[in-house]
Amino acid sequence: MLRLLVLHGPNLNLLGSREESIYGTATLDAIDASLSKLSEELGVELDIRQSNLEGELVTWIQEARSGYQGIIINPAAYTHTSVAIRDALAAVNLPSIEVHLSNIYRREEFRRHSYVSGVALGQISGLGPTGYLLALRGLYEHLSARGSRSPASRTSSTRGTGPRKH
Repeated sequence: MLRLLVLHGPNLNLLGSREESIYGTATLDAIDASLSKLSEELGVELDIRQSNLEGELVTWIQEARSGYQGIIINPAAYTHTSVAIRDALAAVNLPSIEVHLSNIYRREEFRRHSYVSGVALGQISGLGPTGYLLALRGLYEHLSARGSRSPASRTSSTRGTGPRKH
């Protein structure tokens, strides 16, 4: 069974009540639930985590080297500032898909640059919560074509350091 890490960056825990005209009304819990549902249909194990801390995201990326076949990441504001996240993704050398709810290329100039895109397999931007589902399907197809498999365990979700299961 494929095992994928899903990382949500800073402020995404506020979805549903934060700048709804830009990010929509879906909560992070709703996005995670839809990802969990699709992962069950595909037979993929997901480990879903959210953090507002750059160092914690970097640590989770580094730890993904053992036991995961790919990463779906919405680095949020760190997209435009974090060489550390970019370097961690490059170092682990796992296929990754960068996701953004809003179209970062139609927003402020400073949001139009992504440090992550240069090391990601692909980027999905501007399709709202559907972008996460497309990332999961795309990464699944990519890894299935390569024949990547790993022992199954559980689907879990973490916000900060506290685990949450789906």
